[in-house]
Amino acid sequence: MVRETSLGSRAFDAALLVLLVGISLLCILPIWYTLAVSFSEKSAAAAGLVRLWPIGFNLNSYYEIMGDRKFFNSFGISIQRVLLGAAVNFIVTVLMAYPLSKHTKDFPLRNVFMWILVFTMLFNGGLIPWYQTVKALGLINNIWGLVLGHSVPVFNVILVVNFFRNLPKELEEAALVDGAGPWYTLTKLYIPLAVPVLATVTLFSIVYHWNEFFNGLVLMSKADHYPLQTYIQQLVVIIDANTMNTEQLKRMSELSNQTLNAAKIFIAMLPVLVVYPFLQRFFIHGITLGSVKE
Repeated sequence: MVRETSLGSRAFDAALLVLLVGISLLCILPIWYTLAVSFSEKSAAAAGLVRLWPIGFNLNSYYEIMGDRKFFNSFGISIQRVLLGAAVNFIVTVLMAYPLSKHTKDFPLRNVFMWILVFTMLFNGGLIPWYQTVKALGLINNIWGLVLGHSVPVFNVILVVNFFRNLPKELEEAALVDGAGPWYTLTKLYIPLAVPVLATVTLFSIVYHWNEFFNGLVLMSKADHYPLQTYIQQLVVIIDANTMNTEQLKRMSELSNQTLNAAKIFIAMLPVLVVYPFLQRFFIHGITLGSVKE
């Protein structure tokens, strides 16, 4: 590779570096600011004095959250939801994308089903019919209501369809000549070759199921069934002097909804921040290859 060493080229590289550093700071600073607020004292956070460093450093917000049994219960429900939801989304996406990637000669109704999928991206039945359907299926206060209510991620299906269509047809033809059936071709040929896009859509599913809170609020009537995001969205500082000792009252008096919200937001971000680096190398590759079809 020949690298341009002219003055204009170096100036362009420097400007590009500054731009990328600026974009990185724009992404990192909100997270850092949230962390600083979560460690700050109540008065400083309420007055808006916190910038990049905590003022009156304390761990009261984290003590309040981590000492709450309901927090860990909701955390476990969210973990369960992510595992079940990502698995269901993966299976449904692959099983839909494989036949829809075929030519109309092999699957005459392909275009009909594709238009149905696109239609659902533009229009839906509305919240009330959706809720009534979930209720009729007996999925209220049930983890499967959170999982099956959004088991068909249409955008993910379209990405995987386009990725499958970009794979050389000669590979499948060779497999058919060797006697491979559709299931064998899908599991032994298509899925191994589609690891980048499948990792990408799995990341989408994980982020969605982890961050989504509205379904938990609508479908769960008891706080014990709330996923983490629904639980922390409802979490406020409640002081009951009759049930607290002196130490607890002192800690609660130093706690505010602002610092507590900052702490819960940061804790909620951690799992995704941990998972993303392992899937990041597939992300851009999967999006670009699955986004267009020549």
